[in-house]
Amino acid sequence: MTLSEFKSIFDQYYSPIKNFLYYKSGDGDLAEDITQDVFMKLWDKRDDVQQETVKSYLYTIANNMLLNKIRHDKVVLTFAEKQNKHQEEQSPEFALEEKEFKAELERVISAMPEKQREVFLMNRIEEMTYKEIADRLELSVKAVEKRMHGALGHIREHIKYKI
Repeated sequence: MTLSEFKSIFDQYYSPIKNFLYYKSGDGDLAEDITQDVFMKLWDKRDDVQQETVKSYLYTIANNMLLNKIRHDKVVLTFAEKQNKHQEEQSPEFALEEKEFKAELERVISAMPEKQREVFLMNRIEEMTYKEIADRLELSVKAVEKRMHGALGHIREHIKYKI
């Protein structure tokens, strides 16, 4: 594709592509930006594009770029919402309560009988299954379940915070 052919295609399709994007997005500035990107991509791929299929190629690129922009904006929005929620949770009051809860939990776990504490920590901290714990401690899975049940009961009984 020569420069004059590109200019002709640009003059013919710039407004229709921009209008297409505007109708789909409702944002004039976004439509303008993506339209410019569409023609930049056409220029980059000018040697691979057939003159007969240039119209469908332009609309396909425009639609794909708009969909990518929408997906990207959705990810950014989700991230921003998570950040706002995290910041709200990290109020000084929340941080103090969290610190107190952790200290209370550590105290309760340390007061737990050793066999229960061992199974509890292997399961909850090391993320081992009951089977893996049973194999390591040379116990039956049923014995591990019983110790874990005892550990959870101990925590429920001694922790003042409701989980």
